[in-house]
Amino acid sequence: MAFDLNRRLTAEALGTAILVATVVGSGIMADRLSNDVAVSLLGNTIPTGAILVVLISTLGPISGAHFNPAVTMVFAARREIEATAAALYALAQVLGGIAGTLIAHAMFDLPLVQVSETVRTGTGQWTAETVATFGLVLTILTGLRFRADAIPWLVGLYITAAYWFTASTSFANPAVAVARAFSKTFSGIRPADVPAFVVAEIFGALIATAVVGWMLAERNTSTSPITVKGTE
Repeated sequence: MAFDLNRRLTAEALGTAILVATVVGSGIMADRLSNDVAVSLLGNTIPTGAILVVLISTLGPISGAHFNPAVTMVFAARREIEATAAALYALAQVLGGIAGTLIAHAMFDLPLVQVSETVRTGTGQWTAETVATFGLVLTILTGLRFRADAIPWLVGLYITAAYWFTASTSFANPAVAVARAFSKTFSGIRPADVPAFVVAEIFGALIATAVVGWMLAERNTSTSPITVKGTE
């Protein structure tokens, strides 16, 4: 990395804060502008996908633009980031995410600290979070291998799609899950439901890492010479 750890941590905290402020803020705005849940979800989806393209493009060169402890865990497992730095990344992401929630509340003149009451639990929700995070990590790792220049768009478009094809609306991010527990708004999640979401997200990330590692493993094309007996 060309930037020192402090600058990288700042980029991770700032990026996650802006991401969560976008998720929560657009959810509040969408909910205020429409009584139709589908319209509100669309109003929440488009800004989230768009801001990911912006954040990854601008902050990616500084920190790698993880903005997600599950993604950082994957890169730590691949030994592409040191364990200590990875732990600090995760802390910065969680704190940045919470700050993003508070900023969104402040912009809409809501109480800064809230506790969500939105129930998001059950096998379907947990399966959805596993699938959502699996797909996200799959997109990142294969994208880095084949289209690194397109990563901002690949991730932004994947999350835009996953908002709609997953039952959980694709949190796919432990820091975002924690941050959204502090918002009693359209985007919130009940604190009691957060641990299961986090477990599902980590599980999905690990499965994707294993699958991609296997798929993209270099094939051994070398062949040993065959010696025919009697021709030595």
